[in-house]
Amino acid sequence: MNPSGAVLIVDDELRSRESLQRVLAEEFDVLCAQNAREAESILAGDLVQVILCDQRMPGESGVDFLRRVRDQWPDPVRMIISGFSESEDIIAGVNEAGVSQYITKPWHPEKLLECVRDAVKLYRMQKEPGGVGGDAKPSHDTLNRVLADRRREQRRMFEFDRIVHVPGGPMDETLDLARKATKYDISVLVTGASGAGKELLARAIHFGSARGDKPFVVENCGALPDELLESELFGCKKGAYTGAYQDRIGLFELADGGSIFLDEIGETSPAFQVKLLRVLQEREIRPLGATRSRKIDVRVISATNRDLEAEVEQGRFRRDLFYRLNAFPIHLPALADRPRDVPKIAESILGDVNRSFHRKIPGFAPEAMARLVAYGWRGNVRELHNEIQRMVAMSDEDTPLGAHLLSPRIAALPQPAKLNGAIALKDKVEALERIEIVKTLRDCSGNISHAAESLGLSRVGLRAKIERYDLRRDVSQDLANDG
Repeated sequence: MNPSGAVLIVDDELRSRESLQRVLAEEFDVLCAQNAREAESILAGDLVQVILCDQRMPGESGVDFLRRVRDQWPDPVRMIISGFSESEDIIAGVNEAGVSQYITKPWHPEKLLECVRDAVKLYRMQKEPGGVGGDAKPSHDTLNRVLADRRREQRRMFEFDRIVHVPGGPMDETLDLARKATKYDISVLVTGASGAGKELLARAIHFGSARGDKPFVVENCGALPDELLESELFGCKKGAYTGAYQDRIGLFELADGGSIFLDEIGETSPAFQVKLLRVLQEREIRPLGATRSRKIDVRVISATNRDLEAEVEQGRFRRDLFYRLNAFPIHLPALADRPRDVPKIAESILGDVNRSFHRKIPGFAPEAMARLVAYGWRGNVRELHNEIQRMVAMSDEDTPLGAHLLSPRIAALPQPAKLNGAIALKDKVEALERIEIVKTLRDCSGNISHAAESLGLSRVGLRAKIERYDLRRDVSQDLANDG
């Protein structure tokens, strides 16, 4: 079993230290100090999640020591263990030293383990986005309930069924592969254009796997220089480099037991790739400035918009790291390759934007939707999301979004045939046909007989295409005029 956190025991009695270490060592990385000076030396060189300190020590009480620790190393969860239970000590410990737990001797092994497990959970919750406050002291039941509720909500939010697409399209194969990836604890490499939704797919893989009740953390590897990226991923000690003003737990350690998503992995430097490869091979990290390495148990899901195989051949990406990351490759198709998904994705985005902007816009006018389908979306779903946000912001009324609200680059598209990107001929023909049907129905004020004649179709044939392309909602107001 990999240690699930680092615990510092501070006790002047050898037998007491040995007893505590014996109980805790099976689950935790245990460090021991017989006095405050040794403990401070350890805190200066290692990242520690929990401090378990004896109250009565020669020269300085546990509360006095933890009070100083709170000022210099505020992150570790502080606990007192003592054979005495003076109320003044307890009050001082809680108020002045931020002590989260006061354990009395003789202690029971299982109760001690439970307290330390809760302390490690609390430490990690403090570091997660939206975590609890630094001096929060939730009970065991409250802590577990908060964690369980949080993981349950995350699993619900990132189910595969929430990835918007139409059946029978290119996304079917991608999602089938991703579902298979949830069954096996191997590294996954997601490839695809920027903005296509690689992080969303990674979250679905994590929360659908056996690790789904453990942390999922994210880092964009292309956003930081090497030194800061190392600090973010592996952690650092205060003063390890210029600008390291405090101890920082690394994302690999924060994700212990769960998954880490390394986005834009192809942007990393060869020097950093060497360090990442070592972490994946040895399954351990050493924070910058720390004196010891620490074992981790993390599943790596990485993503890139580059052709990493070509990068390997050109010497810009390490071949051995590529094979480590590419155990289970999954390609996410660009939005330009799946135009039939655009209406459904656009409606889903509009729902989110309505909630965010406190609006009640019911949908899109047919011409606006036709142009959204026709546009190439080089920025993928992210660009579509930004466009819809802009349309809603430009709209003064809660009525369907019209083509006049589109950005000039989309509104000025002269012919739907000017679609960007490599699209399958069948998809391109269907997208163009859909646009022409919507346009003709609007020109004919929804009169199916006139529209069918203009398109060279029978009334039955046109109605069949309206059903096939699910256009009834788009043109429902116009169709109401047709007898």
